[in-house]
Amino acid sequence: MITANHQYQYDLFVIGAGSGGVRAARMAAALGVRVAVAEQDRAGGTCVNLGCVPKKLYVHAAEYGSAFTQAAGFGFHSQQPSFDWQTLQQNKDDVIARSNRALEGMLSKAGATLIKGKATITGTHEVTVGNTSYSAERILIATGVHPFVPAFPGSDLMIISDDVFALQQLPDRALIIGGGYIATEFAGIFHGLGVQVTQAYRGELFLRGFDQEIRSYVADHMRKKKIDLRFHCQPNHIEKTADGSLQVTFTDGSSLATDLVLAATGRRPNTAPLGLEAIGVELGERGAIKVNDGFQTNVPSIYAIGDVIDRLQLTPVALAEAMNLVDRLYRDKKSCLNYDLIPSAVFSSPNIGTVGLTEEQARGQYPQIDIFTTEFRSLKQALANTTERYLMKLIVDADSDRVVGAHMVGESAGEIIQGIAVALKAGATKAIFDQTIGIHPTSAEEFVTMRSKTRSVTRE
Repeated sequence: MITANHQYQYDLFVIGAGSGGVRAARMAAALGVRVAVAEQDRAGGTCVNLGCVPKKLYVHAAEYGSAFTQAAGFGFHSQQPSFDWQTLQQNKDDVIARSNRALEGMLSKAGATLIKGKATITGTHEVTVGNTSYSAERILIATGVHPFVPAFPGSDLMIISDDVFALQQLPDRALIIGGGYIATEFAGIFHGLGVQVTQAYRGELFLRGFDQEIRSYVADHMRKKKIDLRFHCQPNHIEKTADGSLQVTFTDGSSLATDLVLAATGRRPNTAPLGLEAIGVELGERGAIKVNDGFQTNVPSIYAIGDVIDRLQLTPVALAEAMNLVDRLYRDKKSCLNYDLIPSAVFSSPNIGTVGLTEEQARGQYPQIDIFTTEFRSLKQALANTTERYLMKLIVDADSDRVVGAHMVGESAGEIIQGIAVALKAGATKAIFDQTIGIHPTSAEEFVTMRSKTRSVTRE
């Protein structure tokens, strides 16, 4: 039974109705905690409104484009289908609106109070929204992040990922600036919808932090699809021409004419407008809120979860942090959240799914690792007449035989890796993988049929 502290109007005041904020508010309110949630925009945060949900809908749309072409190999013949961008936009908006309403309904049903407006922390136990101040025993910040755009001449002519979801017209040509998963996903989306795409990244190879072999494989296949990848390349000037197109000049002296430039150049925590400095909440170099293992800041009454603490910017991580925090505060459970073996996917073209260590990380942690890989064309692709292929990879600690990393490139990679993540979390060895009977004919069965080592690596 939760005992309310009647010194305050609320026991928990949540700032931000994104994934983490809504989950924490719902769970706490369901336990009898007096909860308020402040949100200045739509419920659902980046994921529902400007991220995971609409972006995945775009990914599906892009895949339909190639599916029509592939269908010919299976005997389906029809006229070349047309694509209407406005229809996709409207239907996407309808899905998001339903999600917004559903989330608000969930908060209400759980007993949480939703307050519309911009919130500022005006005291260690006080939040002000508009002209009204509210007192709370604890304040939880779950305000997420926003896109970062580098400044250079003409950078104001670029759009950010948020803007893509409101584009009135699909461009003929697009330049994507950046090498993270957002940039790489939008490169595949635009290409799949018929746009001529260039992706430019300042580094040697995009998707830094992912397995090197996986990164190279994806780059090769994107180039086979005629996506123009330019590495060691970043813009330093953009100019609008008389015909409305954009002329982009790069640091290496090259240039490019395009119709749209999308800056997917990283994201920064939404902390600046919260008033944190005035009450002494400690921030990191890029504005992320510093918290301990219990998600508590240096101000004891103030907590933070999700992207704003800049640990792992993934929706399921924010949800897990929310549940862990509520357990700690209101269920007397004190276990720390384990960030190991968190699976992730990049809905690029082709898809990536990954869990555990990269080969590079494993080399630094284990005396010897064994690498198992397989690369193949699926049964579906045998008739589809595409360049698509699959790459699957297992990384094994040679001493314990435990599988410490699994990576995949290919259709439905995220769907398949989710199941593999359960096995790794349970501590599965390579012998267990080998003893598991596959489902035939599927691509996923390759994870349990890899018998021959590709190579072994011994730490020097």
